[in-house]
Amino acid sequence: MVGILNNSIRYEVIDEGSNGQKIDNYLIKIIKNVPKSHIYKLLRSGQVRVNKKRVKTDFRLSIGDSVRIPPFRSSSKQSKKIVSIRPGQKVLIEDAVIYEDDALIAINKPSGLAVHGGSGLNFGLIELLRNSRPKAKFLELIHRIDKETSGIILIAKKRKALVEIHRQMRKRSIHKKYQVMVNGRWEKKQLIVDLNLLKSSSNDGSKKVKVLPQHQNKDGSKDSRSIFFLQKTFTDLSMLSVKLVTGRTHQIRVHLSHLGFPIVGDDKYGNFSLNKNQKKFGFKRMFLHASELGFVHPITEKDLFLSAPLPKEFIELQEYAKKH
Repeated sequence: MVGILNNSIRYEVIDEGSNGQKIDNYLIKIIKNVPKSHIYKLLRSGQVRVNKKRVKTDFRLSIGDSVRIPPFRSSSKQSKKIVSIRPGQKVLIEDAVIYEDDALIAINKPSGLAVHGGSGLNFGLIELLRNSRPKAKFLELIHRIDKETSGIILIAKKRKALVEIHRQMRKRSIHKKYQVMVNGRWEKKQLIVDLNLLKSSSNDGSKKVKVLPQHQNKDGSKDSRSIFFLQKTFTDLSMLSVKLVTGRTHQIRVHLSHLGFPIVGDDKYGNFSLNKNQKKFGFKRMFLHASELGFVHPITEKDLFLSAPLPKEFIELQEYAKKH
């Protein structure tokens, strides 16, 4: 690897911001512009030590631990803050911030940007944010949305914020609302959908979720509930809003596909022939947008409501639908 060699050994003392974090994730966070494979090599070879002892990759850090970081070679090319998502579409990550205080950052994530790197991706939203704020001691995703879904993503700047909002999520006390364009003419003003979902993983690591019959239960299956509200109908498209009661993997996508109203542009659960035709007219994204998020602030304990405006692609698709 061509790059810059950091010749010095350094020691980091763990504070509250990294308490409880796995050593591999901690190193990925603080060592910039180094491939993950090299970081794991440093761990496996014993060059990284905690309190003078070798540790495994799943070792969890505690306040006061001393971490030995050996010399490493980093890329001379810094990750760009401006990132090209699709041809003609670029994003400056700091411009996407819609709310920030001492505990939290809320970002209006564009469609096409993954929330984190992995599965062949060199970067995601969290990596870009850490790169743009190298002095930040703690930046962690609180939740996730799919790469092709746009809308609100929360990042914790303190571990206390991460833990508290996760607690609210487990209690299902957080307000989550999405906007979605579907194929088909939806008629019901309101529809509550309860389904039992089972998640599986393929050989390449990708996830797929299926609906189980009501009488059938399997280990690992989970209940799911969505509430759908009709917003607008067109000739063969409908605009819906969705309130999530549970937050299962691909929940909205699977619910709508099961009902026979696949999301426009959904390449996993959608109508592939319709998607192909819609792409010809320039509609190349999945039309699912995380528009609202409400919760109790983890520090102030006051109600906080966040909203992200409808992306221009939704407006353009609706204008197209009115004419056809």
